[in-house]
Order: sequence, then C-alpha cells, then structure tokens
Amino acid sequence: MSSAMKLSLLIILSLLVFIISPFFGLSFISPETIFNPQESDYELFWRLRVPRAIAAFFAGAGLSMSGMVFQALFRNPLATPFTLGVSSGASFGASLYFFFGGATFAFLGGVGPLMASLLGAGLSMLLVWLITRVKGGFSTVIMLLAGVVINFFFSSLVLFVQYLSDAHDSLRIMHWLMGSLAGLETARLVDLAFVVLVGLVVIRLMAQEIDLLTAGEEIAASRGVNVQYTKLKIFLTASIMVGSVVSLAGPIGFVGLMVPHACRLILGWSHRILIPAVFFTGGTFLVLCDLVSRIILAPAEIPIGIVTSMLGGPFFLWTLFKSQKTGDLF
Repeated sequence: MSSAMKLSLLIILSLLVFIISPFFGLSFISPETIFNPQESDYELFWRLRVPRAIAAFFAGAGLSMSGMVFQALFRNPLATPFTLGVSSGASFGASLYFFFGGATFAFLGGVGPLMASLLGAGLSMLLVWLITRVKGGFSTVIMLLAGVVINFFFSSLVLFVQYLSDAHDSLRIMHWLMGSLAGLETARLVDLAFVVLVGLVVIRLMAQEIDLLTAGEEIAASRGVNVQYTKLKIFLTASIMVGSVVSLAGPIGFVGLMVPHACRLILGWSHRILIPAVFFTGGTFLVLCDLVSRIILAPAEIPIGIVTSMLGGPFFLWTLFKSQKTGDLF
C-alpha cells in the first residue's frame, strides 16, 4: 500500500474517531437527541463534549507536530517539547498567573493564561538560544543540553511557586500540572486552534527543508538551505504551539514523543506525508486519551496527563531499547 493511501486511510479513521467520541462519556448520548434543543443531552453534547473534543484534538495535534519537528531538528527520536525546556517554561508562566491571581492580570482579559504561558515559553526559548550562542554557533547538541538544563531550572521554579502558594492555589497548580481539559473556555479554544493551524501551515511550507535537515546540516546547506535561520524558525514555531497548548491544558507529556515515532514507522520519514499524518493522528490520540480519562474511573475524572504518561513510559523505554546504538539517540 502506498504512503498516500495509508495517509488517506489514517485521516479518514481520525475523523471518524473525532466525530464519534463526543457521544461517549459518563453516559452515552443518542444521535437523535443532538438536534433537538428540548433534550437535556443537547446542551451536554454541544456545549461540553464537542468543545472538549475539539480542544483535545488541537492540543494533541500541536504537541505532536512540535515533537515531530524537534526530533527532526535534533535527529533524535527522544527529543520532545519537554526535553528542550519549552513546556516547563510555559508551566512556570502559567503557575505565576495562578499564584498572583487573575485580578492582577485583569487587563489581559481571557487571554491571560495564554499570554503568561507564552511569555514563560518565550523566556525559556531565549535562555536556550543565549546559551547556545555563547557556546558558539547554533549547535543542535548544545541546544539540546541547554534545553535539559533549562527544563530542570524552570521545573524547580514551578515547585517553588507552588510551595509559596496557599492551599487553594497550590492544589490548583498541582491539578493543572497533571494536564486537564476540564473547564476549558471557548474563547481560549479559538486561540489554541488559531495558533496550531498557523503552526501547521508554517511547518508544512518548510517540509522540504526539514527533510534535508534530517539528512544532516551539511547536506541541507549544500542544497541551499539557510540552516541557522531554518532551525530558529522551527524552534520558534514549535515553542509557540507548545506554549499555547500548555496554557489551555497544562503540560501533557509524551504525546510529542509517541505520535511522531509511530507515524514514521507507518509512513516513513518524508515530512510532506508525515506532517498531515502527525496532525490528525496526534489530535485523535489525545481525543481518545481524554475519553479514557473521563470513563476509566467514572463518575470521577482523572487528569489526562496521567493517561498519556502511563502510555508514554513504556513507549519511551521501547524506543530507547529499539535504538541500535547510542549514536541513534544523540
């Protein structure tokens, strides 16, 4: 079966899962009730389940595409938004927003959490870039090591903010750090969808350059690619998407690791095919994880980050041991 045929089937399957998922939850919603405003399930379906499915889809798509381009940039199957400190920086920004309270940032309106997360992600990006530049050039190895350091640094700052918070804010931060799509706002959902779709377009336009970078920086440069500019563009685009997702749903782990790797096993390394596949597969994957988080301990709901981590841990080990040699990882 050709890659184009596999991609078509993958997209169709993803759309079917996305359409069907809002009907399931604590209770099953009958299809005939969703078009009758007099039915009690009408509001539940259109005001809660459908927006939540959309949020899960775009969050999963954004994290998956970010993981894909980071893995291509570093030629490392274990590179993720968490590895580079972007997610922890966004988490620190959101934690400060919760700590000082929405009233302090009332001038930002409903985009306060988004702006706080993006500022945190931007700060982590700046620090990684500065460290990389100080060490000379724009080395991917130095960038990766800088990202690991920044990740630990901001993670410790998040814990420090949580320690300073009162019981209510501390619990709120803790719940948010586990990742959750509960209580999302429609306005913020529109912001997330816009950022992820713009990121999709930007990454798709760079598909050929990403392919060449995956083959090696020397090869890319010999084919006319401005390596430094392309790497910076990839880093900024992916980081902004991650900051947007974190602002809405918290730092949901392992999605950016599992989905791109699984898609490569099925479709190969051509990003012209891989980008739409990762977009739809990542979105559908998180929709399914959100569904599991809502029904596995019903009527209680567990944070979606716990579900993805339970799946991601074994997958991470499988990826690690599957590598033939240390050079495949670094």
